[in-house]
Amino acid sequence: MRILCIAIALFGCVALAWASPDVRLKDIAQVHGARGNQLIGYGLVVGLEGTGDSKGTLFTTQSVANMLQRFGISVAPAQMKVKNIAAVMVTADLPPFAREGSRIDVVVSSIGDARALQGGTLLQTPLMGADGNVYAVAQGPVSVGGFGTSSGGSSQQKNHLTVGRIPAGAIVEREVPASVVRENNVLITLNTPDFTTSARVASAIRQKYPQTMPRALDASTIRLDLSGEDREDVVTLIAALQEITVQPDTPARVVINERTGTVVLGGNVTLSPAAVAHGNLTVRIEARTQVSQPPPLSGGATVATTRRDVKATEGAERLIALPEAVSVDQIVKALNTLGVSPRDLMSILQALRAAGALHAEIEVQ
Repeated sequence: MRILCIAIALFGCVALAWASPDVRLKDIAQVHGARGNQLIGYGLVVGLEGTGDSKGTLFTTQSVANMLQRFGISVAPAQMKVKNIAAVMVTADLPPFAREGSRIDVVVSSIGDARALQGGTLLQTPLMGADGNVYAVAQGPVSVGGFGTSSGGSSQQKNHLTVGRIPAGAIVEREVPASVVRENNVLITLNTPDFTTSARVASAIRQKYPQTMPRALDASTIRLDLSGEDREDVVTLIAALQEITVQPDTPARVVINERTGTVVLGGNVTLSPAAVAHGNLTVRIEARTQVSQPPPLSGGATVATTRRDVKATEGAERLIALPEAVSVDQIVKALNTLGVSPRDLMSILQALRAAGALHAEIEVQ
């Protein structure tokens, strides 16, 4: 059985990067309190070229009727045709320290049966937070990033037409209070909790800024004490802290995606000596058409019949000894000697893990 190129490519890339490089603190951690907030709103996109919601989308017709009522126009929802209008949900992320008047991007998604939002304009839509307060207002032309056209029963479409964006389409109306200093302390939170990485971050900060007395509280939190000049210029201190380089520790993990046949090995995966036997079974079905000819003067008719031949062939199994491997590069070379595809490799890795020879956590997606 041949080895698929994707397996070699994936394993090769991982093998070259088995040693974790030093990364900036700002790439693996964030300051506690400097977080964003999700916003959501319900609105209408108008100006569509007959690609909006159908008359059967009741909430769209009701929304249009309510909007017109605000302008002093009374129309019954049942009398409306809304093919040029689509009901949408508008979502956005309010970044930390966003001030009144700042602009943020929004995503517009159809919730009815509209075929496309291409060429539409979002009407003024309030965006609310989890507490029910309005923090921004969105409005503007929707950019779909694709196109769709049809004529005479033939159609052509590129990309997804029922979801679009409005760059800088929302104006911040209310600020979210945020503070990175609490009781003269600053908390650094790791994006991926890990005790080893947390201890390394505390040690790296202690070497450069011992006056902050950094202490790792748990696997994801490092506390800094501020005093004197550091308390007066917190922004400069945090900016300098984010540039400190640390070597993060990663767990030994094998990620398997059964839908795509992708196998990725982490850099800390190791392998104890083991023996693996791998074979395959091939079943082949062949259909042959045969003609049955009756004898002369028998009064019979010529009949065509189909004959199916089934053959099963079992490949020769090989028992291969896998040596001890302490790096991803060595594991890749050992597994490549089996000559298997990534999907067969999934079963072998799981069997090695069950036998106690593969020292890593297996995550199946």
